[in-house]
Amino acid sequence: MQNEQDIAIRLRIVYLTAVLFGIAIIARAFTIGVVQRDQWLAKKNKEVLRYHTVEASRGNIYADDGSLLATSLPIYTVRLDFEVEKLRKAFPEKIDSLADGLHKIFPETSASEFKQELRKGYRAKSRSTLVRKDVNFKELSEMRKLPILKGRAKYGMILESKEKRVMPFRSLAYKTLGNIYDKGKLTGLEAYYNTYLKGSNGKRLKQKMSGGDWKEVNGENEIEPKEGSDIVSTIDVQLQDVAESALRKQLLINKAEQGCVVLMEVKTGHIKAISNLTRSKTDSARYTEESNLAVSATWDPGSTFKLASVLALIEDGLVDTNEIFDTQGGVIRFCNHPIYDSKDGGYGRISLADAFIQSSNVGIIKAVMKGYQSQQKKFIERLKAFHLGIPSGIDLKEEQMPTIFYPGHKNWSCLSMPSLAMGYEVLLPPIQMLAFYNAVANDGVMMKPQLVSEIRHNGKTVKRFDPVVIDSSICSKASIRKVKPLMKGVVERGTAKNLRNPHYQTAGKTGTVKKKFKVNGIEKKSYRASFAGFFPYDNPKYSCIVVIENPSQAGFYGNIVAGPVFKEVADKVYARSREMHQGYVKVLAASEMKPEINPGFTEDLRVIASNTGMKVSMPEARWTRVRQSGAALVAKPENFDMELMPDVTGMGLRDAIFLLENMGLSVKPSGKGKVKKQSIPAGTRVNRNSLVTIELA
Repeated sequence: MQNEQDIAIRLRIVYLTAVLFGIAIIARAFTIGVVQRDQWLAKKNKEVLRYHTVEASRGNIYADDGSLLATSLPIYTVRLDFEVEKLRKAFPEKIDSLADGLHKIFPETSASEFKQELRKGYRAKSRSTLVRKDVNFKELSEMRKLPILKGRAKYGMILESKEKRVMPFRSLAYKTLGNIYDKGKLTGLEAYYNTYLKGSNGKRLKQKMSGGDWKEVNGENEIEPKEGSDIVSTIDVQLQDVAESALRKQLLINKAEQGCVVLMEVKTGHIKAISNLTRSKTDSARYTEESNLAVSATWDPGSTFKLASVLALIEDGLVDTNEIFDTQGGVIRFCNHPIYDSKDGGYGRISLADAFIQSSNVGIIKAVMKGYQSQQKKFIERLKAFHLGIPSGIDLKEEQMPTIFYPGHKNWSCLSMPSLAMGYEVLLPPIQMLAFYNAVANDGVMMKPQLVSEIRHNGKTVKRFDPVVIDSSICSKASIRKVKPLMKGVVERGTAKNLRNPHYQTAGKTGTVKKKFKVNGIEKKSYRASFAGFFPYDNPKYSCIVVIENPSQAGFYGNIVAGPVFKEVADKVYARSREMHQGYVKVLAASEMKPEINPGFTEDLRVIASNTGMKVSMPEARWTRVRQSGAALVAKPENFDMELMPDVTGMGLRDAIFLLENMGLSVKPSGKGKVKKQSIPAGTRVNRNSLVTIELA
């Protein structure tokens, strides 16, 4: 009887517990389903449906002639939704032809690999099976011709797009244009003008699929993206190519570590070319743009700084150019530290003018110490009045602060004044030294270095950047008139005689910095060679600076290492600029000419024809080949099949590389001149990444 009572009690407890548990479940269900319904639906939608950012199309960057320097191209990801009925019905029959077609477009992946992955998605009824990532527009167009994929959405094809920033001229002015993917950091013009270029992003509703992928719900945007504006740079593509080629050649000849060259318009401050090359750590014969040395490297300018020293003395009325100084055997001592002239035994008794022209350290130091020894602060203040030691304001965030110490600073010593007089104990980015030289060329008017001339949106100019005058007069015109002939003297009879050109005159100053350091207790030396100047002398159009770091072969002086870059750039600018030629140039009629014109860009050939007076009608094609037919010139369009090897014989190196690399080919050039031979015959079907060797002569 007792046992029956215990069992009954236990049953009641179990029953009561079950009832209470049931009530709790019902209460909880009521709370979730009624009271918290909106909250849980919102959470569900947040997990399954989400608004994703739709990036705006980034604006383009153009050269001064409209050539495209940087643009954004769409890159696609292609997926298949195997829950779509049409796809499931067609797949078993068409998988083989689909896989074979994909393999032809993407030969690095076999047809069997494509089949394996697609069948896996088919069996799992995956709603987001990956077909291919990073597909360009041409490849996507080919994919859309394949079975199933030609049906697009009705066969469950899911297309996702993003933009990839590309530079049609590859490495040309790479660090100046900037990189939006440089370790997640914006650089160059991409950074400085990002507000204009980036546009404003939109929003798009997407649904989360199995596997964690997201699919557009209806393709509509909650907020439409607004495309960015375009910027028009001051870069001249042809001059940029000339400057970079000349710099690269000298770096190779001298086996130098790195270097830069900048070409600026005197009257406007517009940068027409800027190149920065650094030797590869893995391949000593390869140079690439690792950093924008022209604005970010702070270096001792060396003897190019002597122009500032001499101009300061003249402007302050302390020493005139005809005053004589004894170079006393080519050595002078400060703090028991000897400072030497580059010429053994010195230059004897010479004028300040000749001290500058021959780059005598002793002569310049003696002049500066005579003028400023008792008023050293005045020397620094005069340099500041020249805007040396002040950022140039160029439209690049990478520009570094210069360094010039004042007397009394902890780093100031009895060696500081003589060192500063010849360009040591001062750290300046090359762009700031160039701005100073440009001001001298411009009769004392200092212009702000500029890389962008206007902003455009939908083809219309929305903002124009006019040339900016930083200082209308860094010094008197009388002082400028005294130093300019000295700069011409450097090239005519001084340290840069090797840079003379019989057709026009240039002016400038060489610089050579010697650095000593110890490695494992052993003293070693390294050098920095530079040249800064302007041309033509009588009516300066361009200023230019070249700096080459650590040359280890063929010399180390500025005239030998850096000077040839300046000369090659100046010669080619002069050769192509009719307004810089003093005499009348006769233009031959077409009947008098037997031209040999390289095939190339139609627009380039049109400019050549216009500037030389040739009468030839250019076709409406991107590429053109011009031939002589009797007394007439005949232009024929060149249409290239992007899957067949083109005939690049007769082309210049720049055009040949541009065409072949845009086809996805790797190019190995040799020689110089125009293309005479190509390793892959014209008309041969080629695959992406194939290597083609071209010989130039």
